[in-house]
Amino acid sequence: MKPRTFSAIGGWQSLMFCVGIYVVSLFFSIFICSSVFYVVNSNGTGSKANNVAKAVAAPKIDKHVLASVTK
Repeated sequence: MKPRTFSAIGGWQSLMFCVGIYVVSLFFSIFICSSVFYVVNSNGTGSKANNVAKAVAAPKIDKHVLASVTK
């Protein structure tokens, strides 16, 4: 009699490969879509850089200043 240890697993190899690829792509798609969602829907009030920029007051200039480019 021939031993039948791994002959049944060979038929499932392609199916398991497709399931594995599906699970990996599902994980990455959820990660990428949630990242894009948070970037698009960010309102900017919670970021630290915006709070720092709002805290620093712009200097007041009473006279007109002309910009010039020198080489």
